[in-house]
Amino acid sequence: MLLAMMAAPQQQAVVQMSQAGLAQAVSLQQQQQQQQQQQQQQQQQDIDPVHKFKMLIPQLKESLQNLMRIASMNLAHNTTIDNGVKSSDSAVQRFDKSLEEFYALCDQLELCLRLAYECLSQSIDSAKHSPNLVPTATKADTVQTESMSYAQYLCMIKSQISCAKDIHNALLECSKKIAGKGQPPGMM
Repeated sequence: MLLAMMAAPQQQAVVQMSQAGLAQAVSLQQQQQQQQQQQQQQQQQDIDPVHKFKMLIPQLKESLQNLMRIASMNLAHNTTIDNGVKSSDSAVQRFDKSLEEFYALCDQLELCLRLAYECLSQSIDSAKHSPNLVPTATKADTVQTESMSYAQYLCMIKSQISCAKDIHNALLECSKKIAGKGQPPGMM
């Protein structure tokens, strides 16, 4: 009995230690999940052209302010030299470097806007050419009203295949005409 009484506090200590270890393991697992979610959100934001555009706007504003500050300093410096007040010994910042940085940011913004426009166009075209889904349910009472029938879907796919074949044939014909122009007359 005495031995059982001495073992009980040791067992409680072991249980408390294992509970603390379990709590730490759960805490570490939660932290890892949060880090993974943050990384996924960051990757999605890096891909999103609108988010990237929003992130570049403050940089563009700062670059423009820097450009104007350097331009005014260079103008003031050149004015003092022209008036003969100062010699050209003082160092001035390079205007062309700041202008180049400003133009680089403008180019990045333009690319983001073009990419966002292309994504929007593809989304609109996708919705336009395949607006309704084909129902997957086999029961008649679960058919959605805005979905298309399988026959309509097949018809749409056949028209898309036909259009793709027409485009393919037109491209082949154009390539033959282009190849034919490079050859001397009478060789076709």
